[in-house]
Amino acid sequence: DCPLHKGCQHNLLSKEPLLLEMQDPKTGVKSQPQRLVITTIPHAITGKIDTQEARNFVSMLVALGYIYPLQDHRRLVIKPDASLYRFQTPYFWPTQQWPVEDTDYAIYLAKRNIRKRGILELHEQEHYNRLHKWMNHKWDFVVMQAKEQYRAAKERKKPDRVVFECQERAYWVVHRPPPGTVSAMDYGLDRLTDPNADEVTGLLCCSFKHYTPLTRSLCFLCSRRLVKYCSTYKSHDPFLSNCLPSNPWLTDDATYWSLNMPSVEIPTKMRVERWTFSFAELLSDPRGRDDFRLFLKKEFSGENLAFWEGCEDLKWGEAATMREKAEHIYKTFLARGAPRWINIDGKTMEVTVKGLKHPHRYVLDPAQTHIYMLMKKDSYGRYQKSPVFKDTVKKAICPEEHRYRHAAAFNYHFYRRPSLSPIILRQMEQEQRAKMAANVDITQVMSKLSKQGKEAPPPFLAPPLRNKHKRVMFRDFYRRI
Repeated sequence: DCPLHKGCQHNLLSKEPLLLEMQDPKTGVKSQPQRLVITTIPHAITGKIDTQEARNFVSMLVALGYIYPLQDHRRLVIKPDASLYRFQTPYFWPTQQWPVEDTDYAIYLAKRNIRKRGILELHEQEHYNRLHKWMNHKWDFVVMQAKEQYRAAKERKKPDRVVFECQERAYWVVHRPPPGTVSAMDYGLDRLTDPNADEVTGLLCCSFKHYTPLTRSLCFLCSRRLVKYCSTYKSHDPFLSNCLPSNPWLTDDATYWSLNMPSVEIPTKMRVERWTFSFAELLSDPRGRDDFRLFLKKEFSGENLAFWEGCEDLKWGEAATMREKAEHIYKTFLARGAPRWINIDGKTMEVTVKGLKHPHRYVLDPAQTHIYMLMKKDSYGRYQKSPVFKDTVKKAICPEEHRYRHAAAFNYHFYRRPSLSPIILRQMEQEQRAKMAANVDITQVMSKLSKQGKEAPPPFLAPPLRNKHKRVMFRDFYRRI
């Protein structure tokens, strides 16, 4: 049954001294700084617990929000692996009995919407829309409070900012749980779910109405992301929108290709706009990498991009030069005293150096992923605000669409048949020459040739021969013409 029953407040109060003992630096649970992507989180613990009784007790503490996860926030459960957890600050303990008001939840969702740039989870988006409609009269106040809290959070150090975001999110997962999960705070006769009922867990069914709530949420989330991707790239798809200045597949005008060459000096505005969609879009464009390299050079961190490009060359290059490339990358970026040494953590360095003893295409993947995430989380955001990017946007050209004066010219350029094969063109040229030769007056040609050289008469002035020789003679004459 639910751990909160009669006398639940007394039970919670009786657990708090034990929680304080668990957090004692000498006799309590051992905690140490742990690395989460590229951020070091202090006082983190893992879910590795020996006995089943202790695991059940810690699971109850996680469900009540006294301990919160740093990675998987959807379900407050303890996992017996290397997942990271932290003790919740006493401000968010359930015994504080803070009133869970919709205004505070609306401010939290508005702040999260600003931080995630409009990408919320499905149930959060539904709550956000409902609260926006219900509190429309004071929504300006909600947005103002959210912006102020977001600005104050930006002034904190990144580890403190990540920890506070996890603490706040764990609090709202306890009091506003996602659909399909049972909240530990849902107790009493007015509970919304039956804790004794079997939990519905299953695979995808044939009908959408038989999906589990979690599966429906995932389907809606995937559909929403697909719609957002299509709406983002719609204006950049040549099948869905016009190419500027014209579509080369319809007009045979190569201006579009020349403006979008890999190493063009001045890119187009649509090409620069794609660089802001994602960091992967920026690196996939050679012109974007050149611009990003210029920015990193001014920040004295150009070795990160050079190392990433070297790893890509090793991954997709020839197998014959693989060992030489791996050795060159190690001496240039990873060895002690390397001329372009990169900054990676000790564990990643140890795995990479150990793998270089027997190099293969993917031996540098851990180090490459680390550098990629470092550039994505740190350098990419500053690049979009840098004078280098702003200057590129300012110089970018926007070609005008080709317009034709007459409708006939428009139809000719846009709806004419594609170009014929060179073989067919050669055959048509031979047929045209044969037609021109058939229309030539033979008597006039004979008179001209007789005037040019009377001593050496042309072959067709020879004495009459058989019909077969005549045909050969006229055939040679036609070929000469």
